[in-house]
Amino acid sequence: MLLPQTKEREYRFKLALRMGLPIFALIIALVSHTLIENYTTLKPSFYIESALLLLVSVYFIFYLIYSGFNVKITDDVSKTFTRQYLFNYLKKELKNNKEYTLILISIDNLNDINKLYGIKNGDKVLQNVAEWIASYLKSQNIVNFPMGHIKGGDFLIGLKGLKSEYNTTLELMCLKSSEFKVGDIEVKISGGLTDTLYSNELNYMIEQIFETQEKNRSFKNRETEDSISPNELESLIIKAIETRSIAVMTQDIFEGEKLAFKECYIKLKTQDGKILFPKRYLKVINKLGLGVEYDLMILEELVSKYIKDENVIHAINVSPTSLRNERYFSRAKELLKESDKKIMFILSEQEYYSHTNRYKTILNSLKKSGILIAIDRLGAIHTSFLYLRELDIDIVRFDTYYSHEDKISQNRSIIEGFVTMAKEKGIKSWIKNIESNDVLSVAKEMNIDYIQGKFLSDLK
Repeated sequence: MLLPQTKEREYRFKLALRMGLPIFALIIALVSHTLIENYTTLKPSFYIESALLLLVSVYFIFYLIYSGFNVKITDDVSKTFTRQYLFNYLKKELKNNKEYTLILISIDNLNDINKLYGIKNGDKVLQNVAEWIASYLKSQNIVNFPMGHIKGGDFLIGLKGLKSEYNTTLELMCLKSSEFKVGDIEVKISGGLTDTLYSNELNYMIEQIFETQEKNRSFKNRETEDSISPNELESLIIKAIETRSIAVMTQDIFEGEKLAFKECYIKLKTQDGKILFPKRYLKVINKLGLGVEYDLMILEELVSKYIKDENVIHAINVSPTSLRNERYFSRAKELLKESDKKIMFILSEQEYYSHTNRYKTILNSLKKSGILIAIDRLGAIHTSFLYLRELDIDIVRFDTYYSHEDKISQNRSIIEGFVTMAKEKGIKSWIKNIESNDVLSVAKEMNIDYIQGKFLSDLK
């Protein structure tokens, strides 16, 4: 048992004892007085009733204490509903209302506020934002709605009706938030919403709302996808992995005029022939804990069925978490030793893996087995730069941000700096999505080793 749990039990017991002492004293006084005054006439049932009264009192006091602790309605910091109470409340709302909307409001810079101004001011921001949200919605004649603090700077709101009724309200709220400050502290707010047309299960709705929020933050329009319920999507993905049903396409990457290697693009195929793209299924796979199984399945299928030319290197995206998994690591080495196929692993992750010595050992062992290692999204996420600096890798690939004609010119000095750094460490550079002669010329002028794009090679 953890120390906080032990201390909480001690606190509950002491509180129950303090609450019970007056009651126990009254019971003892009553029983004692009755015994003194009526000792000769008391019946045996009196002793039984007295013992029962004492036991029931003890039970009742402890029950009240523990029940009071188990049901906590208000979050201490934000003064909104706690996550547990809110989720229970929303589940009842979803059960009773066929049309229901969830709105997510997030303080995007709460972590920065805590670092710059201290946690106390961060807590103050949370409370002020909750009050500001309530005030704004009240001005839109929206009152008596459930709102809870679910994590970090995220607040979840439940409203009756479909999201079409609240789209404009959310957009205006996010626009108005640009003027919102707590004292001198700037607060950045974003939002997202979903409704029961997507799903009537709370967990699926919350996952969807965070995805919607990310889309709103980036202001990128995603391609229209077939409407598939979350339950059905999970079943389709699990079935596709079990049956190893995938579609593989490749694109050529060139070094000068010569073919250097091919990148493999993987999609899952459903039983009715539909194609699921990685951006749609990877989050679900991770949530289901199937990341290692998926990456193993992809590697085994590519090596056994799809890679025909043993002299051409094929690059595939692999989750670094899978790569650091002993089962995947061992199987990859064994498989490639048996097949003599040439493989490159493309790695990318948002969070830095601090055990770099272990990571180096894994990568070096894979490299001895003939596997090439590439780090993706250089210049966009800090982990790629740290891995370029600290790990023994073969190739770094620039983020697609730099592939546009205006961006590659504006950031030329940055790109050239990364190319120089890579060359000094004996690492090759790689850029993709090159779609015009002008961008191709600039990339060649900067001595980027590998160049990729539909302009150079159509997908096969």
